[in-house]
Amino acid sequence: MRELKYAILGLLNQKSMSGYELSAEFGSALNEFWSAKHSQIYPELKKLTQEGMITFEVAISGNVLQKKIYTITEAGRRDFLEWLSEDQPMSSTPKDIFRLRVFFSNELSVQQRLKMFKSHLEQHRLRLTYLQQQMEKFDSLPDGDSPLMGDYMVLTGAIMREETTCKWLEKCIALSSEPDEAYGWKGKLRIPPGNA
Repeated sequence: MRELKYAILGLLNQKSMSGYELSAEFGSALNEFWSAKHSQIYPELKKLTQEGMITFEVAISGNVLQKKIYTITEAGRRDFLEWLSEDQPMSSTPKDIFRLRVFFSNELSVQQRLKMFKSHLEQHRLRLTYLQQQMEKFDSLPDGDSPLMGDYMVLTGAIMREETTCKWLEKCIALSSEPDEAYGWKGKLRIPPGNA
């Protein structure tokens, strides 16, 4: 399935855009769950035009610069809505190089493991801060049928993901530092008597 096709149709279903504006959307609103390069977007736009899913008009920007403004057709909208309503199976677990390194981290010294976990934790904390700042663009909860609601839900999920990852990395640091004293063998935090 050409997933990029439906990402583009979905964006154009919200409003007409140029190729440059579509690329910018992949770098901002869709960045948390999808990515596409210029070299992928423009060939797909050409295919969608040939298939009658979208049309374009040439607009003049400034004195001489021309740009194509793409608009979804009724056929494109029908195809997009049919895809949107389908029941999709759960995606397979994505590859994660860091977790692969963690899996084999027993070969590292304690100092090396702590350095690895702390470095990754700092990166995820920065990412979490960035996402929380992005949430500030919402003055209130968007209406349920607003295009902004999807953005709000995806951003909420991204924040929750980063919060969970930070907690996991903090636990990894604790397990690497004092595993027997801080946690039981099943990873449950031990609370000293009198502190419960």
